Amino acid sequence: MNKAELVDAIAERAEVSKIMAGNVLDAVIVAITSALEREEDVTLVGFGSFYIAKRAERAGRNPRTGEVLKIPPAKIPKFRAGKVLKEAVQ
Repeated sequence: MNKAELVDAIAERAEVSKIMAGNVLDAVIVAITSALEREEDVTLVGFGSFYIAKRAERAGRNPRTGEVLKIPPAKIPKFRAGKVLKEAVQ
């Protein structure tokens, strides 16, 4: 399902226009992104949680030359599915 299909599904289920559904979806994405930028978790009970994981600095290898590289630490957005979502897909 892509974003346009998701907007269509939201509009149909919420009985609102596609424009309004698109605006709401965009607002939700912006709100989640803003919270993650502040390193806050976003928990949607039953659906799941978005959070930031920290990846430590590590050694890597250039596949062409075999040279050892230092890969810097990184912050990675992650999603952990909630119980209701896990049960729905089993």
